[in-house]
Amino acid sequence: MKIYAMINQKGGVGKTTTAVSLGSALSEQGQRVLVVDMDPQANATASLGIDKNTIRNGSYQVLIGAITVAPNIIHNEEFKLSILPASPDLSGAEIELSDFENRESILKNALASVQENYDYILIDCPPSLSLLTINALVASKDGVIIPVQCEYLALEGLTQLHSTISKVQRSFPFVQVRGVLLTMFDGRTRLAIDVVNEVRQFYPDKVFNTIIPRSIRLAEAPSFGQPINFYSKDSNASKSYEALAKEIIAQDKK
Repeated sequence: MKIYAMINQKGGVGKTTTAVSLGSALSEQGQRVLVVDMDPQANATASLGIDKNTIRNGSYQVLIGAITVAPNIIHNEEFKLSILPASPDLSGAEIELSDFENRESILKNALASVQENYDYILIDCPPSLSLLTINALVASKDGVIIPVQCEYLALEGLTQLHSTISKVQRSFPFVQVRGVLLTMFDGRTRLAIDVVNEVRQFYPDKVFNTIIPRSIRLAEAPSFGQPINFYSKDSNASKSYEALAKEIIAQDKK
């Protein structure tokens, strides 16, 4: 089984969209998938049609040791996708965890009890280097997936993130980059094409072949509480996440 975290210190690059859309696409390929929402905004939770304000037992309660993971996973039979949801309470975890022993490894230890039940665990991170993100990095034993939007300043953000991961690796050398995912691509613009080329030069062996296009349908899907392959199955975005799922599965079998 594989555990990957979606990480980028920059917001609005497609972390949550990728966690949910890739998770659903992997499920469609017959994989058992758990999404773990580690963002206090709880957007992954909302993207699967769950009201974050109704969550009483989720990732926050897991982190502070009040509950275990398994009984509090929500499984959507229609999507064939499971999620450990988040609520706004998660924003307080940073302070509460500061005095915990081995606080960087709490999520890793918590997921150990359920990881054999899944083929893939995808962790959605907040857009910052917080203790929540570090917990996700330490838990992602198979690497991090970095969504990078094909827009201005993407390379600057990627450089900062590379520096951040290097710092984390000093204490946790097993943390690795699994792949860089180019998102919000508009092939009509020279800028987008230039960003693709530059990112591939920056991470020559790590960029996924699949590129996620800019898509109104993809932007709309979360407001309907559906992954893109249910909201608009025939859209280019849905087909792209299907291709990404197949690419990842094929690589993981090697």
